Amino acid sequence: MAAQDDYDRDDEVLYEPEDDEKKTSEGPAAPQQPPQQPAQQPVEPIPSSELSELPQLPLEPASDERAWYVIHCYSGYENKVRHNLEQRIETMGMKDKIFDVVIPTQEEIEVKDGKRRTVERHVFPGYVLVNMLLSEESWYVVRNTPGVTGFVGMGTQPTALRPEEVQQILRRMEAEAPHVKVTYKVGERVRIVDGPFNDFRGNVAEIDMERSKVRVMVNFFGRETPVELDFLQVEKA
Repeated sequence: MAAQDDYDRDDEVLYEPEDDEKKTSEGPAAPQQPPQQPAQQPVEPIPSSELSELPQLPLEPASDERAWYVIHCYSGYENKVRHNLEQRIETMGMKDKIFDVVIPTQEEIEVKDGKRRTVERHVFPGYVLVNMLLSEESWYVVRNTPGVTGFVGMGTQPTALRPEEVQQILRRMEAEAPHVKVTYKVGERVRIVDGPFNDFRGNVAEIDMERSKVRVMVNFFGRETPVELDFLQVEKA
């Protein structure tokens, strides 16, 4: 507070010109320069280390500039980054400029130890989508959220997603049928966990992603026999 008190006192120094009568009797006085006023301090100064990162953006964008942007974070910290950003939007009064924070996810069916379970997987690990009006203020709030390492774009200029890219992401998130996670590949040994060949073992000969089918070569009565199975009927041996 001492520095602030000095600031206040300095601000009260006024320039008083010479009296006109005194100038007439004693001759013109030497010109004086008024003291420099101290520079006004910003309310929330941006760290000098980050000044060079500020993009050249309009401070008050038009309403039609609302768009989706992608921010990068460390993989596995997506949920924490979303929580941190949503808190900053609330406490810093940015709801009129930053609207949605989304982590693209997709349901997967995983088969492990003969048991099936549905899990939620991140479509793009390490990335979070933000719907916002881009300005220096909103950029600064998002960029300085704990866990955020930067925007996706050219240099410091964030690049908005194209409408077709947004639609593609939404379609993946809204897919009715859960995606089946395949943990094996062609040539690997697997175990059949369902159907008439339950507990048989064999090698993967072919994987058909479109039909969600896998062809396994099993030893049946001393002969290699191809068996076509659903992804969920097979697990890595």
